Amino acid sequence: MASVGLQITAFFIALMAECGAIAATLLPNWKVNADTGANIVTAVIQMQGLWMDCTWYSTGMFSCTVKYSILSLPLYIQTARTTMILCCIISCLGICVSIAGMKCTKLGGSRQTKSNIAFAGGTCFLLAGLLAMISVSWYMKEIISSFLDPSMPEGSKHEPGGAVYVGFISAGMHILAGAVFCASCAKKQREERDSPLAKTPEPATQQAENSSAGYNLQDYV
Repeated sequence: MASVGLQITAFFIALMAECGAIAATLLPNWKVNADTGANIVTAVIQMQGLWMDCTWYSTGMFSCTVKYSILSLPLYIQTARTTMILCCIISCLGICVSIAGMKCTKLGGSRQTKSNIAFAGGTCFLLAGLLAMISVSWYMKEIISSFLDPSMPEGSKHEPGGAVYVGFISAGMHILAGAVFCASCAKKQREERDSPLAKTPEPATQQAENSSAGYNLQDYV
């Protein structure tokens, strides 16, 4: 029963992680630059994401520019785009697969087959978390390197935005859900292997042994 509860908990964690990965991929605030200037009335907040750059003015105006060109983007942004999209796709696949492998569902066939399917779903979650961690870690490294570069003008320096932290949380939740699914399946297989029922002879074998013993006793009569 504990394993069933862990799988259900891990499944909902994976759902939240998938939503977080999609939100992080679409949000425009991967890095933020706040320029107040000489007057707070003219404050400008510049945000850059994977797909668009947005500018928010203190007057309430908000404008965004979509990044249409792919080859003109830096390598770390192209990598972040690719890895985050793969993360969302693989995580969605893992959710579909894990539904069939969960013990509380009637899909997947036998217990051994469901265990293997659940392990495959956990592997998908681990891979999705690894892809998301690679993208946000590389993006964070580039932001920190640019911020600490003394040759970079102060107005061009950016800080990590909320989307990066959402990506980190999503990656951690993916890894947690995948670890729970894989660990629960491995524990189940170990318990079935070490179970006393697996070591006891089958009833048919016992009946055959008893009948043969009876025939031996009759031979001596």
